[in-house]
Amino acid sequence: MPLQIVRNDITKMHVDAIVNAANHSLLGGGGVDGAIHSAAGPELLEACLKLNGCETGQAKATKGYHLPAKYVIHTVGPIWHGGYQGEPELLAACYRNSLRLARKLRCKSIAFPLISAGAYGYPKELALPIATREITEFLMKNEMQVYLVVFGAGALAVSMMLFQDVQQYIDQNYVDAHNDRRREWQREALWHSNEKEALEFDQKLNESNLAHLTEAAPIPPVGAPSPQAIRRKQKPWEDWFRKPKPPIAQPDWEDMLRQTDEGFSQMLLRKIDEKGMTDAQCYKKANVDRKLFSKIKNTPGYHPGKPTVFAFVIALELDMDEAKEMLEKAGFAFSHSSKMDIVVEYFIRNRMYNVLEINEVLFQFDLPLLGSVA
Repeated sequence: MPLQIVRNDITKMHVDAIVNAANHSLLGGGGVDGAIHSAAGPELLEACLKLNGCETGQAKATKGYHLPAKYVIHTVGPIWHGGYQGEPELLAACYRNSLRLARKLRCKSIAFPLISAGAYGYPKELALPIATREITEFLMKNEMQVYLVVFGAGALAVSMMLFQDVQQYIDQNYVDAHNDRRREWQREALWHSNEKEALEFDQKLNESNLAHLTEAAPIPPVGAPSPQAIRRKQKPWEDWFRKPKPPIAQPDWEDMLRQTDEGFSQMLLRKIDEKGMTDAQCYKKANVDRKLFSKIKNTPGYHPGKPTVFAFVIALELDMDEAKEMLEKAGFAFSHSSKMDIVVEYFIRNRMYNVLEINEVLFQFDLPLLGSVA
């Protein structure tokens, strides 16, 4: 994925550049700034002394020294004053100028913290959309691997209302797929603790199963022959073997191959054309790597992973029927025993087609991100 959310320590990221959420002096401080200076060694401070500070929204670069990263790009985020002193514009400039500097340094990969969302007090639920918007706009025109590094799922602070809506949707759709297993655990626990309640539980369970069987197999009308009578009237197997068999027609294999249904790759390319998109617009909107898209496009029989299929479903803004069809082409199906599937289903049914927003929610639930499996 060109933009990937990861749970890690930014000082341990093996990338071309990491971004330091610095203060105006660039001489180190607390939080991410202090951790980066500590990991890079005293040489970083010596280099920062020569930069003569940095203005809010701007970016300057040094070497990475003892860090795994080649460069440290220092940017100064805005302090939150309620959003009325140009904070959103300044925060956007931090990401924009850091990415431009990384491109100038010919970096192929860069890792960001969530700038200003720590000691500077910028609300995380407001800082995150700005970060993803600026990074996405840059990636639409440039090739670079970008990481948004956080320490934990709560660090993203996805909209609480959206999170609660998705959680409710999961609860409504996920439980039924596991009822049998839960009933068995409940039954076993009762037999170990309360025999009377266990007997009552078994009785209710048997009544439920009986009702289900009655619905599934209705009683035949009066006078209808029984299954045993029908079986007695059937000819014995010996008659079937004695009866001459017509010759088996040989299939026209070439004709059958010509009628083979389109695969995932063909459907993907067809849908891109139908939506009036270019290939680049599609794979960038899906947050899928260009090389992976090229492999899918040039290999008709290629079957990508389910998160990648979902990424294209969202990028193409398919409805549920189209999404199910595309999944089938790749050998998958929607499953209510998968929380990831239910989350994606929620967004499709509500026509919310932002891959990064979905990935933020998936990250909160500690689930695979769309586009994360080739």
